[in-house]
Amino acid sequence: MEAQNNVDNGKTTAIVSYITLIGWLIAYFAMHQSKKTSLGSYHLRQTLLLFICAIVYQIAVYIITMAVPFVGLILSIGGLAFLVLWIMGLIAAINGEEKPMPLIGEKAQELFKSI
Repeated sequence: MEAQNNVDNGKTTAIVSYITLIGWLIAYFAMHQSKKTSLGSYHLRQTLLLFICAIVYQIAVYIITMAVPFVGLILSIGGLAFLVLWIMGLIAAINGEEKPMPLIGEKAQELFKSI
């Protein structure tokens, strides 16, 4: 029964981490700090890098849009890639899987080992 509770706690932390940056903060400080699980840690690392990449991408698109409006519009469509990655990660969290996101998943595990 205790093993089942650990999976549930890790799953809850994993799912909450995908609910915006505020959800990530709640998952990390309120849930993960009190009871660390492999699944929770895995998805916290995945979403942290996803959020960082999305923010950097949006800042770059904003700057490019100021310089060349049409190109910026085309680049902002690229933001859909982050939505697709987010959905893939959320589905993996719901299923309780430690499945890396394409392009950034393995790097997230390397960069944020301490989480």
